[in-house]
Amino acid sequence: MLRKKECVAMLLAGGQGSRLYVLTNNIAKPAVAFGAKYRIIDFPLSNCINSGIDTVGVLTQYEPLELNEYIGNGQPWDLDRAFGGVHILSPYQAKKKQSWFEGTANAIYQNMSFMKKYNPDYVLVLGGDHIYKMDYAEMLRAHKATGADCTIAALEVPIKEASRFGVLNCNPDGSIYQFEEKPKQPKSNLASMGIYIFTAEKLFKYLEADDQNPDSSKDFGKDVLPAMLNAGERMFSYTFKGYWKDVGTIASLWESNMDLLGKDPAFDVSDPDWKIHSRNPLAPPEYIGPAADVDDSMVALGCELNGTVKHSVLASNVVVEEGAVVRDSVLMAGTVVKKGAVVEYAIVDENVVIEEGAHVGEPKETSAGIAVLGRNITVAAGTSVAGGKIIDKDYKGE
Repeated sequence: MLRKKECVAMLLAGGQGSRLYVLTNNIAKPAVAFGAKYRIIDFPLSNCINSGIDTVGVLTQYEPLELNEYIGNGQPWDLDRAFGGVHILSPYQAKKKQSWFEGTANAIYQNMSFMKKYNPDYVLVLGGDHIYKMDYAEMLRAHKATGADCTIAALEVPIKEASRFGVLNCNPDGSIYQFEEKPKQPKSNLASMGIYIFTAEKLFKYLEADDQNPDSSKDFGKDVLPAMLNAGERMFSYTFKGYWKDVGTIASLWESNMDLLGKDPAFDVSDPDWKIHSRNPLAPPEYIGPAADVDDSMVALGCELNGTVKHSVLASNVVVEEGAVVRDSVLMAGTVVKKGAVVEYAIVDENVVIEEGAHVGEPKETSAGIAVLGRNITVAAGTSVAGGKIIDKDYKGE
């Protein structure tokens, strides 16, 4: 008897993330650090294993090296399986014309052989760039209960923001009668989350038809979903009620990090019943010196803090020297803030050195925007980086 999996997940993780600017110069957006000890891709991977889905194809394209190394054999997420587990799926030259992924639908189409290897009844399609906790098993149960060919996860958003999304127009029973991609005048506030469950047979049929269509842009929202709807397939919405954040911009990435802070955080990553797994670096316990003043902050292993840290998120092995101040900021792994330096309302990438007396960013209340420093750079002593500035090379002042 052919071995099979009930549901296989396909995780789209090849995006460039251009709106994150210097943070994605050399890495794919899902590999961007988040919340002191995570990366963005930890959330969909953890959701999969927590939902009982143990076969995941991760589709990469843009700058995949760091993401590939991070995922490895999938052990931190319990996805190192002899049959199933996590697999990195990069574009390749096939006998037919395909090589680079042309769109979301084409990326899945090019990996049809991977899905069919597991003979699934259902296929879950996910994005790799959102912060949220979701039980996909509940969505799958709803998909089965309605007898749907496709179920689309949706979030209620303010109607004035709905035009940024694919919008679902539904009947009272949740069946979808119209799908509009970023409409100028939305009729509904039900926004697609880019999470789909397909009955596998139907997905394969429509992906093959889409590949044969020379006018298609090879995109789920623009092409495949409307084609299914027009053909009269059973399509239903599944409304998600929890926290969900698209961290595709500097502002949203900063906000989502800040949502982890406080006694009653907007998003709790410490829930033992829904563990967010990650590949943690080897590091000693954090050290908070007697002169340090640390408040309302998330601090990872290996940090050495002797200065002031307020309302900030610090990843592993960050050093804040005596007399330095970090406020309202996100500091990624290996960053050093030297004596007398100030960092406020900023995102600082990995292995940055902020020399003595330098000032990065401005107070949140008066700043023109979030200051951003790219990885592996040095900000010279005594210099100032204005709020809203994005710096991608060693900085010696203007």
